[in-house]
Amino acid sequence: MDLSFETIVLAVGPQDDDRLDRLAEAVLQVAKPTDATVVLTHVFRQGEFENVAAGLDLPNATAEDIDTVLKRHQSVRRLERLFEEHAVDYELRGIVGDVSDSIVALAEETAADRVVVSGATRSPVGKAVFGSTTQDVLLGAPCPVTYVRSPDK
Repeated sequence: MDLSFETIVLAVGPQDDDRLDRLAEAVLQVAKPTDATVVLTHVFRQGEFENVAAGLDLPNATAEDIDTVLKRHQSVRRLERLFEEHAVDYELRGIVGDVSDSIVALAEETAADRVVVSGATRSPVGKAVFGSTTQDVLLGAPCPVTYVRSPDK
């Protein structure tokens, strides 16, 4: 079994603030010993992007300004600090679009060896009615996916 890793995609979302440390830990366990590069991404839906940009005092931001918005995003800055503290190489990739399709496309584009995601806990009925981004990534990714659960409350 080949245990070499070159690229790990870490996808963070708007509800991941309470699990950033757990996401970072899951990535660091693999990235640090294998010297893999982490592709840190946040996929914004259009409305979410506009709200975040306005909250960062960038009310006229467009999808072309995604990197500027991403670099100022609190959760991304926290993860950047953690990766820098552990001397793990990373790059930022912001995307505006469909969340699951964009994560899968990024994993394909970067030839990712692993994708790390988290997700909201929902009832089976909620999943059936609203779908599941995490499930779509699990089923569509071209590589293994690590799912990081929410901390017990």
